[in-house]
Amino acid sequence: MNEKIQIFYNPKCSKCRLTMDILKNKGITPSVVEYLNTPPNIAELSHILDLLKLEPQDLMRKFEAPYKENNLDNPDLSREQLIQAMIDHPILIERPIVINGNKAIIGRPPEKILDILE
Repeated sequence: MNEKIQIFYNPKCSKCRLTMDILKNKGITPSVVEYLNTPPNIAELSHILDLLKLEPQDLMRKFEAPYKENNLDNPDLSREQLIQAMIDHPILIERPIVINGNKAIIGRPPEKILDILE
């Protein structure tokens, strides 16, 4: 089970750290993607959005400076343009995201990840 669990992680984020603690307490050592250093590509982020059943706007941290600076609230922007904005500015990606096979969830609150671990 451990091989297929992945976490998109920011070590400075308290929710990420709490989520990691939950995983470790369950005996799970996930594959860690420090997405600020290694952002997903278009296909990966599109797949993550599909697993989460979300649109790009739903995964964006709207209070971050790049959101406002790039007018990402523009309703005329395409899905691909919004995904590219998150790749160009990974700080916009909500976190933590935990993926377990074909299931994914945002760990807010961290306890939500328990829903996809069983």
